[in-house]
Amino acid sequence: MADRKIMIDNERTRVTSWSFEPGEETGQHLHEYDYVVVPMKDGELKIINHDGTVSISKLSKGESYFREKGVNHNVINNNKFFFSFIEIEIK
Repeated sequence: MADRKIMIDNERTRVTSWSFEPGEETGQHLHEYDYVVVPMKDGELKIINHDGTVSISKLSKGESYFREKGVNHNVINNNKFFFSFIEIEIK
């Protein structure tokens, strides 16, 4: 499993650092809040949605993206190297 470290958790936000060795995953989870992801390096994540659909997300260091609450997926490090990102949830 990926290493999850909660850095900030207050009334308005939760900031989590996610770190993955190759092939490690977050496990299936549902996002209860809107969120922003900030990749810490270039790489790919394999996304398996709750309905079984699979996609590959190509991420670039520092290029953030936003998703609305309700996303239900498992995220897997699809690289041959260590990968990490910061997740900022907006409560």
